[in-house]
Amino acid sequence: MGHGGNVIQELTIDHREVDELFARIEGLPAGDKRQRELADQLTMELVRHSVAEEEHLYPAVRRFVDDGDDLADKELEDHAEVERMLKELEGCEPGDGRFDALVARLKTSVTSHVNDEENRLFPLLAESCPPGALDELGEKVRSAKKTAPTRPHPAAPDTPPANKLLAPGAGMVDRVRDMLTGRGR
Repeated sequence: MGHGGNVIQELTIDHREVDELFARIEGLPAGDKRQRELADQLTMELVRHSVAEEEHLYPAVRRFVDDGDDLADKELEDHAEVERMLKELEGCEPGDGRFDALVARLKTSVTSHVNDEENRLFPLLAESCPPGALDELGEKVRSAKKTAPTRPHPAAPDTPPANKLLAPGAGMVDRVRDMLTGRGR
């Protein structure tokens, strides 16, 4: 899918790509080794997406949306839960009963989070945030995803300024590890 547009369009495209990765994992026979490759790709996409939202979307929600602090805090809690599951999934292989169970739990959690964002948070943000700011946030999110970590780091900070300072360094280390191991190819 082509990326671009404002922050809502960008993140919605990410959501559809994640849906597709879940479908591809589920479409393979249980224990198929390709599930590991797809789970790694799913992890990479979810982590980059989450980091970009934490750096740029949720601060905008706090700024522009009434009760934005509560909304952003709830979304951050969702991210923390997903990141813990992704970390656990790293240690599982297809064919391990935990693998399928974790993928199913992860899909349920991510689907609920996506539905909440698309049906509640995005409309509130679109209503309260100037269109030019939404466009600028889209650019910032795309830029953040390029340097974001590709592996789960559940103990890492998820709010500014610490997340903006630490994420690029963790991202660089993750990409070097990915390159050396062939992960994500």
